[in-house]
Amino acid sequence: MHSTLTEHARCLYGDEYRPTPECDQEHREHYFVEELTFADADEILAMLRGLSPHGVDGQLPVWVRNLAYRLVLLQRPDQPALMREAAENLWLHGPDWDDVAADLERRADALEAG
Repeated sequence: MHSTLTEHARCLYGDEYRPTPECDQEHREHYFVEELTFADADEILAMLRGLSPHGVDGQLPVWVRNLAYRLVLLQRPDQPALMREAAENLWLHGPDWDDVAADLERRADALEAG
């Protein structure tokens, strides 16, 4: 098993900034999705920020980024900064998700005004 979610994602999808490490693990996407599903927010954020440090970069598929942010927000529903980070990701990969991004920004504003 990979030692971190980031390592697993790097093996499966590659890394724009580092070579993909040699690995003898079986790389099936559903194993990664299972690990992502049960990862804690810190581990997911480490993966997102490690493999896509500038938001628009990296080789993670858009659906993986969207799922990862959704899982983080389910674990940390009252953090405006994370809502804005997720919204920014959605704006970059829209327009299908523009309504969701706008809603996240409204929710973040409401929490901050709170």
